[in-house]
Amino acid sequence: MFDVFGSVKGLLKLDQVCIDNNIFRLHYKATVIVLIAFSLLVTSRQYIGDPIDCIVDEIPLNVMDTYCWIYSTFTIPNRLTGVVGKDIVQPGVGSHIDGEDEVKYHKYYQWVCFVLFFQAICFYIPRYLWKTWEGGRIKMLVLDLNCPVVNEENKEERKKILLDYFSDNLNRHNFYAFRFFICEALNFINVFVQIYFMDYFLGGEFSTYGSDVLSFTEMEPEERGDPMSRVFPKVTKCTFHKYGPSGSVQKFDGLCVLPLNIVNEKIFVFLWFWFIALTILSGISLVYRVAVCFWPKVRLYLLRARSRLSSHEDVEQIADKCQIGDWFILYQLGKNIDPLIYKEVINDLAAKLEGTKSIV
Repeated sequence: MFDVFGSVKGLLKLDQVCIDNNIFRLHYKATVIVLIAFSLLVTSRQYIGDPIDCIVDEIPLNVMDTYCWIYSTFTIPNRLTGVVGKDIVQPGVGSHIDGEDEVKYHKYYQWVCFVLFFQAICFYIPRYLWKTWEGGRIKMLVLDLNCPVVNEENKEERKKILLDYFSDNLNRHNFYAFRFFICEALNFINVFVQIYFMDYFLGGEFSTYGSDVLSFTEMEPEERGDPMSRVFPKVTKCTFHKYGPSGSVQKFDGLCVLPLNIVNEKIFVFLWFWFIALTILSGISLVYRVAVCFWPKVRLYLLRARSRLSSHEDVEQIADKCQIGDWFILYQLGKNIDPLIYKEVINDLAAKLEGTKSIV
């Protein structure tokens, strides 16, 4: 198992300098790790076995397996409910009449690993954009002030560099902040798009998949239509056409077992709940960001909470002089600089900005 997921461990590394927030990291770190791990899992034959095994008379099994894997298999939706017996050997399969019984084809299974990997790339794109646009600015400004033990002489020198930079570039950071806000909006848009894309990929089944699984246990046994068996059937049918000795087409109806769907059904149940939770959290994050952009008081309270060791008067004085971009830089620095050193930075910055015209 370590051999399978060993390549994912590099994504678990924590950055020394934080340039985003926890919800942002849920997108590019937690979700990417989950999707890549699932993509690797569905390609691991040693844990799941062959992805498809078909049974049919007169046709070599390896030929039947390859044919059905390439050209898809199908189930009969009206055979998903009822008691296993005379007419229903397995849920979703059984005798059917061509042209009368509805037939549902399943073509997704050979693409699952690629789709999961593609989604992992999509979830990482906003992070890549922000890291490119950010350009290491926060790391440059931190200057190792995130260490609790810093040589006094070096600390004063680094503080002076930070304060000089901030005072010289006051009110010039708005574009920097808005690019981060754009990436946050892209995260929200992306998770929405991925839900609809997954719904399209599974033939319109994903949007209600998780809720259907939850409600499944409340139904009567004879009325139950297992949504996991409907979307990810373990036993399907496959029709093989072969030319007979006289040149006529012979039709062979076979049963196919899909062991991989035992894993797929759990993966997509988890992803349904994960994407829904991520959408809600990202929506809350956008509401919070709108409040930060349009209400200066919110920025003041947040800066107070971040610099809790500093006096309220110093924080208010800085907030009065700063635009949203300056506030964003200070807030990000507060996540990375040691609290005691950050208190000194706030106090010194308030003194340095004293007399500067306030931003209304």
